[in-house]
Amino acid sequence: MSQRQSKSEAAGNRESERRRTILRAAIDVFARKGYHGCRVADVAREAGVAYGLVYHYFKNKDELLETVVETGWSGFVSRMRAVAEDESTSLEEKVRGIADVAFEAYRVDPRAVKVLILEVARSPAGTQVVSRQQAFLDTIRMAATMFARSQTTGELRADLDPMLCASLLFGAIELGLTAFVSGLMEDRSPEALDRAKLQIAESFLRGVLPGAAAPPEASWKQEKVSSGTKQKVGKRS
Repeated sequence: MSQRQSKSEAAGNRESERRRTILRAAIDVFARKGYHGCRVADVAREAGVAYGLVYHYFKNKDELLETVVETGWSGFVSRMRAVAEDESTSLEEKVRGIADVAFEAYRVDPRAVKVLILEVARSPAGTQVVSRQQAFLDTIRMAATMFARSQTTGELRADLDPMLCASLLFGAIELGLTAFVSGLMEDRSPEALDRAKLQIAESFLRGVLPGAAAPPEASWKQEKVSSGTKQKVGKRS
């Protein structure tokens, strides 16, 4: 390798390291001050770099948030995919594994998860942060495929919609994590996280496995008819 190539690689490594440092600082500042409460200058100070250097890598605060979302979700999705597509495990193990991936992400980097869950929705660019919305939808579709496969093997009740199963699972996980990042759950110890992910997985599973009782169709129809009759009576009165 020539000396010129060595210098070029070293410069590239420095650039990558600076960019990672700025991103890490953005996560910490967003989590601590909130998107509205922080400025690019705060990120620069946290990263220990010149104010103008942040703009060398990111054009504004919105792009910083967008990049945080992209990098945060990519790691989660890859780990979740590995769990969902593991053909050697049962549906129960997959559901518990997905909950484990999510809560492990919070255990390792709670500030990053807080930014992903809370600050994107609060930011004025929230509706423009397409990467989070698209990544979340792609994740749900991936899980829906997992549930559909489980239906063909008899692990999932035949009367359930796989897409709704996937949506309910990730809705439960996201709101469970929200309870921690928003401070509703005061105990955030590893033991508390273990209990939470277990409760979410078990609460979800007990309603979808073949052994769970589905509402009888006749009973459901009768309830609907009765409800309609009551509404008509109410109108006449």
